[in-house]
Amino acid sequence: MIRLIRSKDYDHLSQIAAKKIIEQVKHNPHAVLGLATGSTPLGTYRLLIEDHQKNETSYYHVQTVNLDEYVGLPSDHPASFHAFMKKNLFNLIDLKEENIHLPNGNAKDLDHECEKYEKLIEDLGGIDLQLLGIGRNGHIGFNEPGTPFSSKTHVVQLSPSTRRANACFFQSPSEVPENAITMGINTIMQSREILLLASGVEKAPVMRQLMEKSISIDLPASVLHRHSNVTVIADEEALSSCGEKLRNTNFII
Repeated sequence: MIRLIRSKDYDHLSQIAAKKIIEQVKHNPHAVLGLATGSTPLGTYRLLIEDHQKNETSYYHVQTVNLDEYVGLPSDHPASFHAFMKKNLFNLIDLKEENIHLPNGNAKDLDHECEKYEKLIEDLGGIDLQLLGIGRNGHIGFNEPGTPFSSKTHVVQLSPSTRRANACFFQSPSEVPENAITMGINTIMQSREILLLASGVEKAPVMRQLMEKSISIDLPASVLHRHSNVTVIADEEALSSCGEKLRNTNFII
């Protein structure tokens, strides 16, 4: 089941998402948060920082696990997800360094690293709230079309469309790594609650497909229809290709 919350624009979307995360942390100070990178969650992270500074919401006991990381990119590279998260969230709240977890894309044995990351999530007791974006091809995390729904944390070859979409974080498109470690679809689906954000007209085609409820590995995000607690927050541009009912109301599908 997916609960759709329609937001008027990106700022409104970010406000709704931040409020949900803050409520989770206040309800459970020891929450395990699954976090995402990319442009979409930036507004949400800015509001979390603002709330922390103004209202002193504490993340001291929170554990974070990120969805993915590039393979072969140094963790201190400005475009690595380690660096992204530190710059845009971790260094600006009271989160303990030892409670921050991302896959190691420079591990000598990547398969073993995937197994370790899966075990880490299990040892933490699972993810309480997983934040997701959605790729233009329907990927969640870096799970590209065709990824089995049973997949756990694994190494993936990034599609050309995904590499193009992420090229804005690099000096040139050729610098975008070809591979990444990502939580698998099954790993994501084990989260107790999932929050998916979609913003902008470029996401309208894939959001139309998602809302049609046809579940297929060709659209990885469609698996979310099988989860019992998913909230999609989408702005009007992202819903512009959907039917009038979805464009104009909050809706459960």
